[in-house]
Amino acid sequence: MTTRIACLGDSLTRALFSVDYLDLLGRRHPPGDVQLARFGANGDFAYNLLQGLDAVVTNPPDVITVLIGTNDARASLAGYPVEQAMKRKQLPDRPSAGWFQQCLGAVVTRLRAETDATIGLLSLPVLGQQLDGAAAQASQAYSRVIAEVAAANEVAYLPLHERQIEELRQADPPPISYREVTPAAAVGVLVQHAVLRRSLDTISRRRGLVLTTDHIHQNSRGAALIAEVIDAGLLTRSA
Repeated sequence: MTTRIACLGDSLTRALFSVDYLDLLGRRHPPGDVQLARFGANGDFAYNLLQGLDAVVTNPPDVITVLIGTNDARASLAGYPVEQAMKRKQLPDRPSAGWFQQCLGAVVTRLRAETDATIGLLSLPVLGQQLDGAAAQASQAYSRVIAEVAAANEVAYLPLHERQIEELRQADPPPISYREVTPAAAVGVLVQHAVLRRSLDTISRRRGLVLTTDHIHQNSRGAALIAEVIDAGLLTRSA
């Protein structure tokens, strides 16, 4: 029997700038065992995800994964262009941890009310790779919010952040400071990938990054951890 899985999120799920964790998740299972549907938009905040749930609940899947909050967390950092993001993504309020919690809670409430799916909320990938840096601390703080929402709504919490922290500690990466990704930098990655034919892993390695290509978007190692925690937390359980 095929398990239908809807993966909800932002650019990490859209996978234009990241290695595709949906592809890696599918490869962990025999052909026909899982059917994956992608619901991810570049730059989305939890608010945007909440506005786009009609497409998910119209044809309810068996399993729903939610990986959202990276942009909400980034908006808390100095140097993030908050006003530009608010205009681009049509946000009615300034991003904050409290509003993120409210929007994510509303996402789960609607998914529980209008589907019978098993729901899993992933904590965030680590921003950057300096674990004591402001970016990593922000992703940790927002991951704690995700854990609270999961517990309050009695849905699965999938500890991606914790798994990536463990991976980074084992790798003992060089102390490269976090840099916010600009539109030009994002295009630069696409040019290297699509025009120069460099793999995302090659881009990552040339920059000395362990899990990402640019401190945010995932290389194969980072994306594999996303697939791993989804598989262990939801699919093995429901098999």
